Amino acid sequence: MSGGWPGGQACLPAAQMALDLVNNRSDILPDYELELIYYDSMCDPGEATKLLYDLLYTEPIKIVLMPGCSSVSTLVAEAARMWNLIVFSYGSSSPALSNRQRFPTFFRTHPSATLHNPTRVRLFQKWKWTKIATIQQTTEVFTSTLDDLEQRVKEAGIEISVRQSFLTDPAVAVKNLKRQDARIIVGLFYETEARKVFCEVYKEKLFGKKYVWFLIGWYADNWFKIKDPAINCTVEQMTEAVEGHVTTEIVMLNPETVRGASNLTSQEFLAQLMSRLGGKNPEETGGFQEAPLAYDAVWALALALNKTVAPLRGKGRRLEDFNYNNKDITSEIYRALNTSSFEGVSGHVVFDAQGSRMAWTLIEQLQGGSYKKIGYYDSTKGNLSWYGNDKWIGAGPPADQTVVIEEFRFLSQKLFVSVSVFAGMGILLGIVCLTFNIYNSNVRYIQNSQPYLNNITAVGCVLALAAVFPLGIDGHHVHRSQFPVVCQFRLWLLGLGFSLAYGSMFTKIWWVHTVYTKKDEKKEKRKHLEPWKLYATVGVLLAIDVLSLMIWQIVDPLHITVEKFTKEAPKADLDVLIQPLLEHCSSEKMNTWLGVVYGYKGLLLLLGIFLAYETKSISTEKINDHRAVGMAIYNVAVLCMITAPVTMILSSQQDASFAFASLAIVFSVYITLVVLFVPKMRRLITRGEWQSEQQDTLKTGSSTNNNDEEKSRQLERENRELQKIIQEKEERVTELRNQLAERQALRSRRHTSSQNQNQNHSAPPPPSSQAEPPGYSPGTEQHSLPPSFSNSSNLYQGEGKLSRNHCHNSRLPLLYK
Repeated sequence: MSGGWPGGQACLPAAQMALDLVNNRSDILPDYELELIYYDSMCDPGEATKLLYDLLYTEPIKIVLMPGCSSVSTLVAEAARMWNLIVFSYGSSSPALSNRQRFPTFFRTHPSATLHNPTRVRLFQKWKWTKIATIQQTTEVFTSTLDDLEQRVKEAGIEISVRQSFLTDPAVAVKNLKRQDARIIVGLFYETEARKVFCEVYKEKLFGKKYVWFLIGWYADNWFKIKDPAINCTVEQMTEAVEGHVTTEIVMLNPETVRGASNLTSQEFLAQLMSRLGGKNPEETGGFQEAPLAYDAVWALALALNKTVAPLRGKGRRLEDFNYNNKDITSEIYRALNTSSFEGVSGHVVFDAQGSRMAWTLIEQLQGGSYKKIGYYDSTKGNLSWYGNDKWIGAGPPADQTVVIEEFRFLSQKLFVSVSVFAGMGILLGIVCLTFNIYNSNVRYIQNSQPYLNNITAVGCVLALAAVFPLGIDGHHVHRSQFPVVCQFRLWLLGLGFSLAYGSMFTKIWWVHTVYTKKDEKKEKRKHLEPWKLYATVGVLLAIDVLSLMIWQIVDPLHITVEKFTKEAPKADLDVLIQPLLEHCSSEKMNTWLGVVYGYKGLLLLLGIFLAYETKSISTEKINDHRAVGMAIYNVAVLCMITAPVTMILSSQQDASFAFASLAIVFSVYITLVVLFVPKMRRLITRGEWQSEQQDTLKTGSSTNNNDEEKSRQLERENRELQKIIQEKEERVTELRNQLAERQALRSRRHTSSQNQNQNHSAPPPPSSQAEPPGYSPGTEQHSLPPSFSNSSNLYQGEGKLSRNHCHNSRLPLLYK
């Protein structure tokens, strides 16, 4: 046997025991006797190189080389292929040796250090851990082991969240583990470094019910109690820091009472070995734990050589024909070892594709300062034998990370119910206003307010208030899959409600502004109100909203999104964090769509404010409530322009956002309904106008056109007044004419008597057309007066007063215009 390690006193006797049994067995290599040649290289690669040279170039020819430690095995196995030699190790654990390209003829009964990794992965799965951390000493064996572990946990769906390494001082590495919230930690380092690590673990408080450490199982049982000048922690502190950690160790002695190929149980083997050692204390005998591996290595080799006899005989060859240039015999030995499978004193012996032993793993846990066996794991069969005696500082295995509990934030139900009550009352008010308006639609005062537009306003207000209910519905009321339907109801109810309510009011104020702010000639042409144009305007505004909402829902439909907030620690001392979540209705380009909708609605609101301001002093009977409409537009515009940006800012605060949006809707609707409908109700109730209007309607024949009826009645009243005035004037004119006729007759008689007297006294002067009558004054219109009247100026001086005080003859025609 070439090679060895310091303190390998127990391995050589164990190998010699196996060799003696093999040579005494008639069924194993009956024609051959195996010989063991032993040199001790003291695990020195340089010494091993010299011994290898001596073995190769001295008789007899060697068939197999059996180095002990990993450093020697690496050198020997890499060089052995040049001489077509099989290399079989009983004590090498380096993962680097599991490389068929570099070590094509290497086998070992000592499992690779990576055999701990399948056991670790199985325990991670058993305790449902999906996130681990690692800390390693920077050496080749631990780096290779960790690389293998990383590959295995990746295949198992487990994440290595933190990977730390150190050369001599682990302080920084341990602090990084603490800072990155490592909980399940795999430590790969030698025993002396383990004490340094756990001293730092104690200082950082990286132990207790929240943490689990996985260590290598081949440390001494009291390794943490050994005084070490390299650390400044007491034994008590170290004991507290290591409590509860788990170790994995290769099973080197079969725990079951099974007779294997050597016809010995594991306990019988130990008894014979102790006899060969002369009763030495096993704890003081170097290599005692590895002795079963050396024993089974000799048996594995003997069984493999025995298996090659028949194939070689078939080819006309024998084992003694082997030389360093013969590849055929080497290939047969390799094939036989590769297919080996038997029960040995160390357990079931079988090799993987890399030539490494597949063995059981012992799982232990430090409980109360001493190690307790808690299970075994057979990586070849994936079988975990569990004792169920594992103990934990807490209630059970800790979580692999701080447990994050997702907790959805829901709307305050008290707030939702309160606002819903107000919204419900508003809907009832809207229905009452709508019913009132329809019932009194024949009343002239209601007709002059365009009742159909008011009906549309009432319907829009009811729809807007109905949108309050889906605004308050969240995951507390409906399943997550139904939430997009709630989002659609929110959008459509609010959009259509705004279009109907505000659109009808905007149409009224727009018509008043259009008619009464134009030039007189255009105003006269447009004063005749055509209701269909008003309805068409509302229809256009509604169609724009419906079209935009349909495009939105087809191109980029609303769906549920979840907003995550900063994790919060609960008040109780629990190893958990609360992850607040909030559901939103959103789409991929939500901001773009909101910008388009808010921009369009904002322009309508600003234009409505402008039109209301421009028409505040206009009075018209065709829309007698346009001032109330203007007041409602002011309130709606102000509330909408404040609410829209504020709700976007407060979107992450569900209670504040809902309260602000819903109360803005409620107040807008209440103000609109009260301003538009309550004055009408009050007027009809206090004045009783609906009765007098109904009686007038029966007398006049119930004209269907309220504007023509009002105009006709006004003209009738004016006509009656004018007829009275004309009648009075005509009577006065008749009286004045009679007085004039009497006076003309009197003047005529007087003129005749005067002429007779003159004829009696003297002859009359010849008639002259240029003669002016007595009492003639310039400027008098003689052609309009009879001759007898023109000679009576003195007589009618009093009559001139009468004409000035009453009605002059020349002004009489004005009375008839």
